[in-house]
Amino acid sequence: MPERAIGVFDSGVGGLTVLRELRKQIPGESIVYLGDTARVPYGTKSSPTVLRYAHEAARFLLAQRVKLLVVACNTASAVALDELSDRYQVPVVGVIEPGARRALEVTRNGRIGVIGTEGTIRSGAYERALRTARSDIEVLSAACPLFVPLAEEGWAHHEIARLAAREYLASLLMQGIDTLVLGCTHYPLLKQTLREVAGPGVALVDSARETAKAVASRLKDHQLLHRSSAASQPLYFVTDIPDRFKRVGGSFLGEPLQNVTTVSLD
Repeated sequence: MPERAIGVFDSGVGGLTVLRELRKQIPGESIVYLGDTARVPYGTKSSPTVLRYAHEAARFLLAQRVKLLVVACNTASAVALDELSDRYQVPVVGVIEPGARRALEVTRNGRIGVIGTEGTIRSGAYERALRTARSDIEVLSAACPLFVPLAEEGWAHHEIARLAAREYLASLLMQGIDTLVLGCTHYPLLKQTLREVAGPGVALVDSARETAKAVASRLKDHQLLHRSSAASQPLYFVTDIPDRFKRVGGSFLGEPLQNVTTVSLD
């Protein structure tokens, strides 16, 4: 089992920020990534539909003999994580709990801001995770729908991104947040811009980074860490448009994507 790969899935390319952090933190691990690009975005779909997509993705990755599943999609984590954990005989890690846990560690005044897609914010998943752990926490949320296309167009540091960030964060900053959770796997690409707008008094929580830490911890707890420290090239699977995935994904990772294969989840 330790020599098997980690399976990571997302509705598209955003989960590559999680993959990037996994490669930094546990470089000896092999990774199989699935981007369900034919059905992106998940945030606009109903919960039963997202649950079905998540099961199909999980079954595909388990057929690749992975030892752990990473749900690198906030919407799928909110909807499907518990059922995936109950159904399949491998550890399952989502992106919500790790980010929420880190936010609780760093906040000083108990006011935590959460930004994400409309679907993630509407689900209230981060608010539930935060308040379950600490009932006195004040959670302030904002949907930031422009951030995903800006990240995918390579405009994360463009003036347009700064203008959008000022607009989206204005209300949260006025209400005195001291911690900001990046509740979408695209958003780490905008970290520099968000830090400029939020200012030095606001701590940014990168859910992709925290998820990679959680994966490393789960592997260690289950004695599944790979014995090798040598990095290997991930395998990438997509359900549509591999050329766009290669172009956008390459900008996310800072290197060309190799080994991209189109598959069907039917």
